[in-house]
Amino acid sequence: MFKSPGAIAFSIGSLDIHFYGIIMALAILISIVVICFVKNKYFKDIPMDSVFDISFILIVFGIIFARLYYVILDFSYFSKNPLEIPAIWNGGISIQGAVLGGIIAGYFYTKANNLNFLRYADLFSFGLIIGQAVGRWGNFFNSEAFGLPAYIPWKLYIPYASRPVDYKSFEYFHPAFLYESLLNILVFIILYLILTKYSKRKDGFIFFSYMILYSVVRIIVESVRLDSVLNIYNLHIAHVTACLFIIFGILGLIFTDKLNNNQSL
Repeated sequence: MFKSPGAIAFSIGSLDIHFYGIIMALAILISIVVICFVKNKYFKDIPMDSVFDISFILIVFGIIFARLYYVILDFSYFSKNPLEIPAIWNGGISIQGAVLGGIIAGYFYTKANNLNFLRYADLFSFGLIIGQAVGRWGNFFNSEAFGLPAYIPWKLYIPYASRPVDYKSFEYFHPAFLYESLLNILVFIILYLILTKYSKRKDGFIFFSYMILYSVVRIIVESVRLDSVLNIYNLHIAHVTACLFIIFGILGLIFTDKLNNNQSL
């Protein structure tokens, strides 16, 4: 059984240090370490300086877009509580928003500096997916990202105040955050196998594969989640976004294949 020890890790005077912030910082650190490892082994042509420059930009814009995306989806609440908009330590950031922000920022940065966007996107996909796997544990401490009621050995206890209105009488739920974390690790393994086994892979193949695979994971996990921020006709908005990401990934794979064929003529 999983039971969160609470959102606050420790306090320094009147300043509360939240587990969520610690997990997010750890996720970013592990992401950068993974990116550097993969870069040194398989992307030796990419300068390390540019990796750190882009990492900083992606972190900043990823966080901004992650929060902005969440705020927009739950605008009815934040319009009445605007002072809570910057309080990301309480949770409420969207991974899909972070991915979108990272893609936009990364594209414009690479184009402005005459860099190969798709090659950099391939490299950073490894850090992104492993960071998502680690970052999901922040939801555990905030009692978020849980699924339907469950009576299984790995059930998750959710405090009364965090339970949906229709499920107040239930104490234990599926740990959807854990499912997504484990599935993200599986996606990382698949991407790494692609990287190591297919030496003639096209630039962009890993990135677009990531977009498809992660979106499939999100669709699976969202199917059991109860605390999605916005539903449209009983369809989670995360499902809609994931489907758009899959279409984007498929079109991207087609594009890279045609681009490679044209260059080989």
